[in-house]
Amino acid sequence: MKTMSREEFEKQNLFGTGMENTAFAKFFVGQSFLNPLTKPEDGLFLANVTFEPGCRNNWHIHHAVKGGGQILVCTAGEGWYQEEGKEAVSLVPGTVIVIPAGVKHWHGAKKDSWFSHIAIEVSGEGCKTEWCEPVADEAYDRL
Repeated sequence: MKTMSREEFEKQNLFGTGMENTAFAKFFVGQSFLNPLTKPEDGLFLANVTFEPGCRNNWHIHHAVKGGGQILVCTAGEGWYQEEGKEAVSLVPGTVIVIPAGVKHWHGAKKDSWFSHIAIEVSGEGCKTEWCEPVADEAYDRL
C-alpha cells in the first residue's frame, strides 16, 4: 500500500526504521534508514532498510567467488527493483526478490510512497559490493 505520510508508514513498518543510513548515504539518492536485525558475526546479516519517497540506491553488484548475492523481503510501502537490461519490478509487502551474485541492479521507493525491505546478505566466499552510478532521474521518473 502506498504511503506518503511517515506517521502512517511507521504503523506498518514492523521491523522499525532505525537510524539515518549515513555510512552508505553517498550511494543513495534521497534519505534512507538502516535498522540491523542481526550482527554479521551471527553468521547471517539481516537489516531493515527504509527509503523515503523517491529514494533509491545506486546501481550495484554483489560479487562473490562462491555463493553470495542478496535477498530482499518487502515489508511495508511500495518500491521498485530493477536488474540491468530488464524492466523494473513493482515491490509491495510480501514480495521476495532473490538476487544472484554478479547481477547489476538497484532498488528503492516509489516516488509517492515510503518503502521498507529486509535485506539479507547471502553467505559466500569473497563477497563484496561494487557500487556503480546513480539511477538516472529520467529513467526513474518514467516508472
